[in-house]
Amino acid sequence: MSDYILARVSETLSKEQSLEGLVRQLLEMLETVTDMESTYLTKISDDFRLQHILYSRNTKQLAIPEGFSVPWGDSLCKRALDDNCMFSNEVAKRWQDCEAAQALGITTYLSTPVHLTDGSLYGTLCAASNAKKNLSVRGQQVLGLFAGLIAQFIEKEFLLNQLREANVALVAHSYTDALTGLPNRRAIFENLAAMFALARHRKTHVIIAFIDLDNFKGINDQLGHEAGDKFLIEVGKRLLMGREKGDIVGRLGGDEFLIASPGAPLTQPQVSSLLSLQSSIDARITGNYQLGKHAIFYPGASIGVIEINPEHFDADAALHAADEAMYQVKKNKVKKPFIPLN
Repeated sequence: MSDYILARVSETLSKEQSLEGLVRQLLEMLETVTDMESTYLTKISDDFRLQHILYSRNTKQLAIPEGFSVPWGDSLCKRALDDNCMFSNEVAKRWQDCEAAQALGITTYLSTPVHLTDGSLYGTLCAASNAKKNLSVRGQQVLGLFAGLIAQFIEKEFLLNQLREANVALVAHSYTDALTGLPNRRAIFENLAAMFALARHRKTHVIIAFIDLDNFKGINDQLGHEAGDKFLIEVGKRLLMGREKGDIVGRLGGDEFLIASPGAPLTQPQVSSLLSLQSSIDARITGNYQLGKHAIFYPGASIGVIEINPEHFDADAALHAADEAMYQVKKNKVKKPFIPLN
């Protein structure tokens, strides 16, 4: 193999970041080495029903179109594999029953399978011509090398995609409360920081509702932790039901939840809207719950709702203020126990 081809391959491998970019460079080099009119990479469908032309390079009369698909059983590549014949310059004579090859006028054909590490057949790397060409040792060598490089790149790309998906799942998990599926404390703080930054830009308030589930310990102690978990999950669902666009709804931990909403302009305090939000949240939480085999009526939570000027508070200070507002509500209310219904 010439030093020129080796140098090109080395340069291509160091620069190309995508399968398409790599393959297009290799097809160009393959065309130069084999002197064929068309070079192309195919992919065989997982069910072995179709063969797809992924990428092709056509320089003369013969044109293998990208995106073209042919039934795998009717393909020239399958016949070559079945016959263990990777080269022929008498295609019309050798494979008379291959209609696709006859229609394209292919006379000379050279291919090699692209096998992945597990032995599975990914596709084929091919070169073809309408003219009669002879097989060169260098052409065979380059075809085999390129097929191996493509297989390695495909597996590396697949592994990278798996790692990306795993990372996305890991990040989602680290920002999600495992029980309720709501954003957890970490996610709440990050989302609040973004909400406060936007509110400062727009010169608007941020409304925060801090929710503490009164007598949650009693549910756990009397009905069991499974019922307590079901109660938390159900409360999370009910809080989400009233969510508006742009709201943050999350679980801070234990029996504490939070709702944060974009507020009115800084010049227009909205005391009435705070009371309305408090009543709305309380109405959603208060009511009957079916907790597995237990049915209860829950009389409501302690809810502290405040309107924050983001120019005077950061997210952490605002959360503390909302917590204090909730504590004042809890201290001044008459707490009622849940009522078993069965």
